[in-house]
Amino acid sequence: MAGATPKLIKELREKSGAGMLDCKTALNECEGNIDDAIKYLREAGLSKAAKKSSNVAAEGIITILVNDTNTKATMTEVNSQTDFVAKNEQFLNLTNGITAHAQANDINDAEALAASTIEGQDFPTFLNEKIAVIGENLVARKVTNVEGTVVNGYVHLGKVGVILAATCDDAAKEKTVDLLKKVAMHAASMKPTVISYKDLDAEFIASENKAIIADIEKLNIELHRLGKPEKNIPEYVSRVQLTDEAIATAEAAMKEELLAQGKPEKIIGNIVKGKIARWIEDNSQLDTAHALLSQKYVMDDSMTVEEAIKAVDASIELTSYVRYELGDGIEKKEEDFAAEVAAQMGK
Repeated sequence: MAGATPKLIKELREKSGAGMLDCKTALNECEGNIDDAIKYLREAGLSKAAKKSSNVAAEGIITILVNDTNTKATMTEVNSQTDFVAKNEQFLNLTNGITAHAQANDINDAEALAASTIEGQDFPTFLNEKIAVIGENLVARKVTNVEGTVVNGYVHLGKVGVILAATCDDAAKEKTVDLLKKVAMHAASMKPTVISYKDLDAEFIASENKAIIADIEKLNIELHRLGKPEKNIPEYVSRVQLTDEAIATAEAAMKEELLAQGKPEKIIGNIVKGKIARWIEDNSQLDTAHALLSQKYVMDDSMTVEEAIKAVDASIELTSYVRYELGDGIEKKEEDFAAEVAAQMGK
């Protein structure tokens, strides 16, 4: 049987996605037999993938797929070694296919994805073949499925992805779809870690309480040196800590201070009302940094995200929030170009 002919090379490229030279080599090794050549490429691909598996894959793309009824959304992070490959059409098709596969099979973590079967192959073999074709190490690192009464998401330039789910009245579903997209855009930018301050861990609050106060005290030393107004030092950092007793104690101290200043008792109530609102804001700084509902809404910073949601419809309640940031937690290899050149020159 003949070896690699232009016609056979073209056919093998279309079927395998491999490069021209790899297809030519495979056909010559397999005496022009297409099926044997495909098998040869697969085996060669596994070998190539094994060699590339130690390469750090910290680039890539985050992909979100929302179903037609906005009741389920799937988000994946698939990593490549370079941003160039992350923009490659083959890579984008691959990530879209993996996301659709994860949604269809309700896959919720990387381990379950690796254990799945896709296009008639076990997932590791499938991915290794793509590594051989694309030419870089690829890692399907994260996958999440979120379901709810209403679900929507947003991806910012493939680098940050957010999915939100909510319950609402039937009449508010259409409005909620649009709202969740906007709130997801907010979350992509402002990086909250939880939906509500009530979801913050107690140990985290206690630790951050000390750190935030220490930071403000340090800042005040500098402000004092510059002759500028100093910041109020809070006693607390989250509304979780603001018990009725704590608020009542703060109000009593404010009233006592105002009376000592000679303020008329009939206006003290209104003054305290304003002061206690500011006191609560000063004593819940952790919430505005980490709790989505407590943050100032980027679309209208005159209100919080919680107030913006209620302004659309009082029945809307957020139930799920997932945020991915590309490469988060991956230790990237720092390249020392000068050292690399020196090594090549034998220095």
